Amino acid sequence: MSNIIVQKYGGTSVADPKRISGVAKRIISYRRKGVDLVVVVSALGDTTDNLLKLANQVSYLPSEREIDMLISTGEQISVALLAMAIHKLGYEAISFTGAQVGIITDSSHTQARIIRINAARIKRELAEKKIVIVAGFQGADLSREITTLGRGGSDLTAVALAKVLKAKACEIYTDVEGIYTADPRIVPAARKLEMVSYDEMLEMASRGAQVLQTRCVELAKRFNIPIIVRSSFSSKGGTMISKEAKKMEKVVVSAVTLNKNESKITIRDLPDRPGVAAKIFKIIAQEGINVDMIVQNISRTGYTDLSFTAATDNLARTLRAARKASEEIGGGTVSADRDIAKVSIVGVGMKSHSGIAAGMFDILAKNKINIEMISTSEISISCVIRKRLAQRAVRAIHKQFKLEKP
Repeated sequence: MSNIIVQKYGGTSVADPKRISGVAKRIISYRRKGVDLVVVVSALGDTTDNLLKLANQVSYLPSEREIDMLISTGEQISVALLAMAIHKLGYEAISFTGAQVGIITDSSHTQARIIRINAARIKRELAEKKIVIVAGFQGADLSREITTLGRGGSDLTAVALAKVLKAKACEIYTDVEGIYTADPRIVPAARKLEMVSYDEMLEMASRGAQVLQTRCVELAKRFNIPIIVRSSFSSKGGTMISKEAKKMEKVVVSAVTLNKNESKITIRDLPDRPGVAAKIFKIIAQEGINVDMIVQNISRTGYTDLSFTAATDNLARTLRAARKASEEIGGGTVSADRDIAKVSIVGVGMKSHSGIAAGMFDILAKNKINIEMISTSEISISCVIRKRLAQRAVRAIHKQFKLEKP
């Protein structure tokens, strides 16, 4: 059996020299036990956000290729500093960019997908008893252009490396002790979950829980790679993400999530005929934009309005694509509403229990919170509400489903 463990440390874990030294000591504690370590690191603290702010100060719509060139530098800094911290403690380590360790992606800048990984170089360095440190979030396409894997892409790097290296574990270190029933900053009574299924974690990640990237969970589920989420500031056990277990089905609702990074885009006065929605979302898809909720209003005199939600980070591109689609189809104006939030409940037990939606809608109504859009899946229900009411909604729903109780 492989003796390799892949660890990933997020930006808060390596935010400053003191924290980098702390991570180095944790890594060495594993090395002393004879573990072969591959460590994936994110950019320090808010580095990526600050680099994006710089880009937007220079250009309203910067080239995505140049964005990748810029933001990939953040991880290069952190891997080199972590290697230096390990050297200082008397252990051998070597840092690499994603391209240097053979992470090959497609050419979709800022949202690239991994095609393959040639792990030969990592294996050579591990054979020489070195701690291998890899820059997360990045790779290179077949033309050797630098690419990035989307926000949270270091999680994806870690799981992908765990797969190709046949690692015995993939540990994701962050600033929280695991996955909670809600964001503890919003709900102080939120409870840490000992175990979460892949499907629940996928829903939670896509609905706004920012602990793990959705694509990393998809990959872990496909290849049955258990993930442990734990804190880099504590030695407590974290949350295991793995296959669905029978005992999970007994819990109707596992968690409440909140996403404030979505905007509602509305295209007005669209011709009410077959094929219009298909053409709109084809144009939007060509821009690489992921759409979440979609609502089409009742037709009036042959015209209708269509609304959908998408990430606020991509709002400029989304509006550009929506206006292009409206113009081609003969529609009307396009507007954006940034003042929305999406609150969701998630739980594998919802598959076999009725009345969950009614309970969620009822508690929102009692708190005078209007629902603007609704979407459901087999194990989740999501509502779009006003952003200013979002935290009140999360607290009320958490209490309604008694999530603070084991």
